[in-house]
Amino acid sequence: MTSPSPADQPPVGDPGDTLLARTVAVPLPRVEDLLALLPEPEDVGDVVSWVRRGEGLVGWGRVATFASSGPDRFAEAQQWWRRTTAEAIVRDDVQEPGTGPIAFGSMAFSRHSDSDSVLVVPEVVVGRRGSHAWITTITRASTVPPADVLLTHQPEPEGPGPVDFEDGDLGVQRWSQAVDEAVARIGAGELDKVVLARSVRACAGRRIDPRWVLRRLTEDYDTTWVFAVDGLVGATPEMLVRLERGLVTSRVLAGTIRRSGDDGHDLALAGSLARSSKDLEEHEYAVRSVADALAEHTSSINVPESPFVLHLNNVMHLATDVAGVVDDDSTSLGLAASLHPSAAVCGTPTPAADDVISQLESMDRGRYAGPVGWMDASGDGEWGIALRCGVYEDPTSISLYAGCGIVAGSRAEDEVAESVAKLLPMRTALGG
Repeated sequence: MTSPSPADQPPVGDPGDTLLARTVAVPLPRVEDLLALLPEPEDVGDVVSWVRRGEGLVGWGRVATFASSGPDRFAEAQQWWRRTTAEAIVRDDVQEPGTGPIAFGSMAFSRHSDSDSVLVVPEVVVGRRGSHAWITTITRASTVPPADVLLTHQPEPEGPGPVDFEDGDLGVQRWSQAVDEAVARIGAGELDKVVLARSVRACAGRRIDPRWVLRRLTEDYDTTWVFAVDGLVGATPEMLVRLERGLVTSRVLAGTIRRSGDDGHDLALAGSLARSSKDLEEHEYAVRSVADALAEHTSSINVPESPFVLHLNNVMHLATDVAGVVDDDSTSLGLAASLHPSAAVCGTPTPAADDVISQLESMDRGRYAGPVGWMDASGDGEWGIALRCGVYEDPTSISLYAGCGIVAGSRAEDEVAESVAKLLPMRTALGG
């Protein structure tokens, strides 16, 4: 599942490299279950998904892949996509966001990461939005156009069987020590907040079908965006940025409490979360970082005065929806670049938090906590933050990740419990 480097890509502008995209409407009943349409992939990285509550996009196959790394990874990916779509030949009978040529993307968290940021253009994309459903086929001018794609529900994918879980780069004890060190640095005035992540490796006796993981996540976490891009799979509750016809929105999540399973007690927990000075402080940092970044690209912006409590199956978050009107030529990926890394996944101030992460986490996050989503030829699209997720190491093993916001009032034992709760979606999806 090694992605090609930019030098491996065919030259943009070569007539044989031109993308041909055709989008046609399909009856809604044929796409009632988007994930059920995915055929078994030869490579676990050749499935793409962006699905929430029955709507969204799925795809398979690859027409083109772009990979980049370093501090210019966002700009290079955006430039490649603009050049590629400018040359594309498009027939779009639906004209909705997500129709025509489309790229799914997953960006590395850090400019120093050894992992590539990737854009993938699938051969087939199936989408559903409100009363509209469609199928897009994408080919190159130099290839033979495919026959019409028959949309059929595929057999239920097989599970991976027993799965073993082991600590990643830092065990719980050493990670707790890292949390204590971060709190000490915050107390010394080096920074206000830092997000520390840890990893767990899941190993199965046989192939872990990504469709199996995606279906379990959809069933258990229907309020999240269930995603897959180039071997990164997960279910994120956090919409980093959505751009649609000039309107930009961003959902900020920071401040978390684990649910008890008792509805009455959970209401009390939600109330305590909404009053928690530690969590409100963490949330304020995250909202401020997003609002400040979007203000540079908008003529007007709306930031609610106080957060609401977002209820997920296993945890509750403080949440704020920020919205604005874009007044420049930014694409959704460009806006995601301006927002990344937000305080919700890095800390405040960002440079100091980034330094502390590199010193205390003892791992390369790769594409964990980076933007993940899709973009169409107009630049509209949706990018979440790659949370509650894992990355395939090989067809039988996945590294899972979870991070926690550390502020002055943080306690290591509470942060460990929070990380366990955040790892639960992927562990459960894998059968653990």
